Amino acid sequence: MTNVPQIDSRTHMLLMASSVPAIVSLLWRKGYRNTHIVGPAPVNPGAVSFCGPARTVHTLPVREDILADQDAGKRPNLQGKSVDDARPGDVLVVSMGGETRTAFMGDIMTTFLQVKGVAGVVLDGGVADAAAISGIDLPVFAMGNAAKPLGSHRMVMDLDVPVACAGVTVFPGDVMVGDGNGVVAIPAALVGEIAEAAANREALEAFVLEKVRGGAPLAGTYPPNDATLREYEAFKARGAAG
Repeated sequence: MTNVPQIDSRTHMLLMASSVPAIVSLLWRKGYRNTHIVGPAPVNPGAVSFCGPARTVHTLPVREDILADQDAGKRPNLQGKSVDDARPGDVLVVSMGGETRTAFMGDIMTTFLQVKGVAGVVLDGGVADAAAISGIDLPVFAMGNAAKPLGSHRMVMDLDVPVACAGVTVFPGDVMVGDGNGVVAIPAALVGEIAEAAANREALEAFVLEKVRGGAPLAGTYPPNDATLREYEAFKARGAAG
């Protein structure tokens, strides 16, 4: 198993309080232009928010000799291993190449992951029995509902390797954040910096939103001009002073 570190509690708290669009925007400004995973949608609309390090699953189109070796015990069942290896707080990221005619998991596997404390699952492919998964309180983002087992069209080839998920490259240990707006993959080296910047941005936008609700003109308020930024800094200082 690749040594994928967990994230610290402060970083987790800051990212859970930040929106995916805010994080995507901050990464864009730093030159990371392809971090927003578009396509997979929440199976349970009531379970969308998560944050955790990526544990990746790489699948390929099925080939019969590989499946035969797996059935004969000559090759490990990496689909099962991926679920067994997932730790509390991890996010399982499954690369399925957009294949929605087959399912990586159904409601039993989803329940197993929920009980383990896995933070979420993101896959650019199908799940089985989405109706049942929609009642499970685990964020699962998928692209379709399929009845056929994984081996009908895909097979798991590798775990904890770089993968492409809905056109976004995800490395093991990248931090995945999900909410009602979708999912973003934060490169591991930037996680602390982005978490702090996202928290600052959310606080500024909350301040600006209150000004707009109070009747402030949009021009100069958003995007905030120097005067609005000075007002915000004074507001923060008053809050810090108690």
